Amino acid sequence: MNEHNIIVRPIVTEQGMHMANTKNAYSFEVHSQANKIQVRHAVEKLYNVKVLDVRTANVKGKVRRRGRSFGRTRSWKKAVVVLHKDNHIDLF
Repeated sequence: MNEHNIIVRPIVTEQGMHMANTKNAYSFEVHSQANKIQVRHAVEKLYNVKVLDVRTANVKGKVRRRGRSFGRTRSWKKAVVVLHKDNHIDLF
């Protein structure tokens, strides 16, 4: 996998922006088979920053209902990346 396949998209939410401003931590949706080392190298190469810590979590899909039938949203992997205090990522 190359860097563009590992990082699927940044997650831009109010809580994410608060974490970016207070703790210099950014959230990304990543490939489900990517590990922490691959995520670290991908973020460092794509955004030219120094990564201090990577936390990952598998987010399970939620059950949704449409009429009588039940379905499920897709499951995905989330990575929270903490950067060095001198670096930041402009998501807008």
